[in-house]
Amino acid sequence: MNNQATGGGSSAAGRGEAGRAGPDVRSDLFAAVELADEGGVQVDLASRVGRLYGKAIEAEARRVCEALGVDHAKLRIEDGGALDPVIGARVESALRRAGVSGGDARPERTVLPGEPTTRDRLRRSRLYLPGDQPKLSVNAGLHRPDGVILDLEDSVHPGHKDAARLVVRNLLRTTDFMGAERMVRINPLPLGLDDLEAVAPEEPDVILIPKVEDADTVRAVDERIRQLTERRVWLMPILETALGIERAFDIASAVDRVVALTIGLEDYTADLGVIKTVEGTESLYARSRLVNAARAAGCQPIDSVFGDVGDETGLRSWAARARGLGFEGMGCVHPRQIIPIHEAFAPSAVEIEKALRVVAAFEEAEAKGLGVVSLGSKMIDPPVVKRALRTVQAARRAGLLEEDSDG
Repeated sequence: MNNQATGGGSSAAGRGEAGRAGPDVRSDLFAAVELADEGGVQVDLASRVGRLYGKAIEAEARRVCEALGVDHAKLRIEDGGALDPVIGARVESALRRAGVSGGDARPERTVLPGEPTTRDRLRRSRLYLPGDQPKLSVNAGLHRPDGVILDLEDSVHPGHKDAARLVVRNLLRTTDFMGAERMVRINPLPLGLDDLEAVAPEEPDVILIPKVEDADTVRAVDERIRQLTERRVWLMPILETALGIERAFDIASAVDRVVALTIGLEDYTADLGVIKTVEGTESLYARSRLVNAARAAGCQPIDSVFGDVGDETGLRSWAARARGLGFEGMGCVHPRQIIPIHEAFAPSAVEIEKALRVVAAFEEAEAKGLGVVSLGSKMIDPPVVKRALRTVQAARRAGLLEEDSDG
């Protein structure tokens, strides 16, 4: 075998392979299977941690074979430090590609999904994690994003979609993301419906729907999720074309589970035939329209990612402008972007102080039964009070104020 093996999506009858192996592969493995008529399940294992965990790796491979009803097969595994859920996913993918159908090889659930997340939850940052690269997902919660996105779309090679689907399914059952909202970006329909078959029963918090151009797409996803799980799963449509932007409000209000609306600027600017710039003037109309549509529909407007990981100054500038437009958060393509984004979308100390004074004046007027709120010599209109209350709430949710803080 060569130094870098990758299991693609096509295999000969009775044979299949999946995963990755090589000197640079971490937290993953390569599995190749050949179905047989006799001889039992034979496992040929090569692992850099074989002396310590070889028996456990082989046991997980045999568990998957038994769960799928495979009694006879030759299985070759090259392990690069994969954990059980990844071992199981790779072996299962190889067996499925060899023609095995039926059975349930999901690992035991070791992490409970917890209570469904709330509609108004903080969604300042969502960290994209390629669904076919488990090494990036295992410790993602340590970086403290508001949400993690296990991605099945753009970051996954077309020939690896089926294998990535099983990795994501197993990670949802076994990985503690340390309080981050558990999100999955499916593929555009109809392929996305196959993704839902695997991941919706594992009770993610949010499903991101890419390249949405009409409300019917959102309704189709919502209907399929309701058939697969009783859990309330939020939806976040991604608008990536001019047509999607023009239909933003219809999409945002398609079903009551749409919790946020976001935009994919790479595809959107490509659809317009323009260059995406760091200033974002070419997408200002689309992003403003999205914010307005999301607010009108009662959901959160979330901005796109900032793709230049090395440009923190540019990221902070973009995020500040996004907040000024009305966005509540944006995507991340690297953990180092999380802290700058959280800081950019948090109220400043000056904003918090002013908001606290407005809220205190409002509460004092209410306590006295006054219909007019004043702060010093200025009269405070209801919209100003509403904005101040939202600022105080945002500061508390971000941990910048104690829950009982007041003016």
